[in-house]
Amino acid sequence: MLGTAATLTETTTYPGLAELPHFNPDDDRDPLHPAVAELRAAVKEADAVLICTPEYAGGLPGSFKNLLDWTVGGGEIYGKPVAWINASSVAAPTGGRDAHDSLRKVLTYAGAKIVEEACARIPVSRAVVADGRVTDPDLRGRIAVAVKRLREGV
Repeated sequence: MLGTAATLTETTTYPGLAELPHFNPDDDRDPLHPAVAELRAAVKEADAVLICTPEYAGGLPGSFKNLLDWTVGGGEIYGKPVAWINASSVAAPTGGRDAHDSLRKVLTYAGAKIVEEACARIPVSRAVVADGRVTDPDLRGRIAVAVKRLREGV
């Protein structure tokens, strides 16, 4: 997630995916589970959201879809600029396309503002990732362009 307007270059990574309970519309009411409240607060505070998720079994991983489900009911993502870059390997058959199609569907339903110019397919092989960071300068540059376009869409 991108930071506030005063610090647009500041980014925050959401670390709470594993703590989110399974989505149940009956539980989407106050008092919210603390992990859900934290997620919604982070989305609300961010000026924009950049998503990077792998494709799994032809779509979004279930745990990530669960996260998205929790963002719908609170409305924090409504009107929020969003974009995505892929995390698929170079050899992935669809390059993350099916996950991106699923993202588009869910985010459109939730009323997010998709910044098309910032959505990018940038295949990354495991060989250029160390300690969770892309090390290849060309790929880092392409990712930086996507982030810049998302900032411009805010």
